[in-house]
Amino acid sequence: MKLLVAMPILLPLFAALAMLPFRERPAVQRWLALASSVAQAIVAALLLAQVYAGGVLALQAGGWAAPFGITLVADLLSAVMVAAAALIGLTTSIYSLGSIDHERERFFFHPLMQLMLVGINGAFLTGDLFNLYVWFEVMLISSFVLLALGGTPRQLEGSVKYVTINLFSSAIFLSAVGILYGVAGTLNMADLSARLPAIEQRNLLSVVAVLLLVTFGVKAAIFPLFFWLPASYHTPPVAVSAIFAGLLTKVGVYAIMRVFTTVFTGAESEAIFRILLWVAPLTMIVGVLGAAAQYDLRKLLSFHIVSQIGYMLFAIAIQSPLAIAGGLFYIVHNIVAKTSLFYISGIIREKSGAFDLKKIGGLYSTEPLLAALFLVSALALAGIPPLSGFWAKLMVIRAGLESGHSFVTGAALLVSLLTLFSMTKIWNEAFWKDDPGVAKVTGAALTDGRMAMLYLPVALLCGVILFFGLSFEPVYELSARTAAQLLDVGSYRNAVLRGGGS
Repeated sequence: MKLLVAMPILLPLFAALAMLPFRERPAVQRWLALASSVAQAIVAALLLAQVYAGGVLALQAGGWAAPFGITLVADLLSAVMVAAAALIGLTTSIYSLGSIDHERERFFFHPLMQLMLVGINGAFLTGDLFNLYVWFEVMLISSFVLLALGGTPRQLEGSVKYVTINLFSSAIFLSAVGILYGVAGTLNMADLSARLPAIEQRNLLSVVAVLLLVTFGVKAAIFPLFFWLPASYHTPPVAVSAIFAGLLTKVGVYAIMRVFTTVFTGAESEAIFRILLWVAPLTMIVGVLGAAAQYDLRKLLSFHIVSQIGYMLFAIAIQSPLAIAGGLFYIVHNIVAKTSLFYISGIIREKSGAFDLKKIGGLYSTEPLLAALFLVSALALAGIPPLSGFWAKLMVIRAGLESGHSFVTGAALLVSLLTLFSMTKIWNEAFWKDDPGVAKVTGAALTDGRMAMLYLPVALLCGVILFFGLSFEPVYELSARTAAQLLDVGSYRNAVLRGGGS
């Protein structure tokens, strides 16, 4: 059963390798990618069910016991994030069937997408900090190539900014890992959680904590380290933008939540949480103001990624069980809603010929299904009841009020109103106003079959948003249990170091 922990990494890895001989047969690559994504979704569901029923699962690769070997760990937090990644991987595979051109497929679009899922799942499941660095690099290499694939000047400009800042953060991460190993003699997260309280060099630990926050902050696009994201995420094909928007920044948020809850549990983490209480409202406000100023649909949505990260940081900084539960629910809700909105931006481009809102109009009357799907996703992002975003924001804001952080809570409420304003702006410009009749650049019209491949993932994600909103109780129960398990570091440590897991 413990082999189940490794399957979310092995499945996309084997799928990517299996596709390599089929460069000139893109149809084979497409169906291998889809089959792999379906298998990952099934494995992720089984893993979540197993961890929910039996507790933390730990796998020691090669039989070397922790902290000497490579450890993979699945607790509820990891299992939920792997399940979310599997859902987005599956919908992106379907969306790619209708949107990715033959030339990109010849240059290994599908294997690269699978390789990126290897890195994402590895980051969620790893039990030590050095391997977290390795999985970050796997993600960086594959995402950089996906970003540059196509070779347009705009893509190259965006990918250079993306890779430069991420290489900078990788260097900081490696430095922090080196210092930490020199101080503690281990990089296994469970072992670190046991050893760090006895380390006397507290100043060095504080330096390491700040370096790690900078590293993960770059990945998560927190204030003021976010500028690379809106400069790059609007340049690649929509399928790539969507999976980046849904998953990549959340890996950074996951790393902040994991490291400063499981590994650092003393004064260093308290200092980081105080920093986050300042960074969170700035991230929310700067992101939403940037979005309000945009008319390019994908740039607008990219700035909103930054804004929404602020809510997650706020939840992590509070550290109460309700805040952690709300933060986790917020992460999953945002992954689903944000990916759906990026998919919709691609359909708008296919229907209207532009991403520029000033050149689009009249879609409400010509595309009523698209309008309905946009409303579900946009209103969920803005936090309108009874959709998923309402419950996620309610939990975070209630936790903020209970903890006495009224200033940040007020900022979160204000940003919610501005988010609704941005979504209303898209609605008014793209759907409600008349088509301005501006000449646009259009490609070949998609067949009905390929267009269905664009609509199907959006419909699936909107179904998830409605389920989360209308069936809140089981989702809350899972979030609450995840928060309780995350804050109980002893159960994690016991499963990894003493084989106490199932």
